[in-house]
Amino acid sequence: MNPGGMDMQALLQQAQQMQQQLVEAQQDLEEAEVEGTSGGGLVKVKLSGRGQVEDITVDPKAVDPTDAEETAQTIADLVLAAIRDAEAQVERLQQEKMGPLTEGMPGGGGIPGLPGF
Repeated sequence: MNPGGMDMQALLQQAQQMQQQLVEAQQDLEEAEVEGTSGGGLVKVKLSGRGQVEDITVDPKAVDPTDAEETAQTIADLVLAAIRDAEAQVERLQQEKMGPLTEGMPGGGGIPGLPGF
């Protein structure tokens, strides 16, 4: 008979299953790519599922050769907006992949010993 009625083997198996699910979700995020846009698609930013900027594309139509200073500021604003759009998508993706696995964990889902969590 187990003290307190706890089946340690079942608990260990559950913990191992959860760890495997977390590792799989982390791998899915590593492989995922999201794209943020702004200016009606004039600027596109690709981020990894972990939030790293992978690529930035600026459509030549965003450039006004007669006003370099204004164009530079406009492009900077568009890039920032596209990054924020992509970051919001990464956050949604991370919540989709990790949220169900970390619900109810102390400290908002941090798991000691598992990198990135």
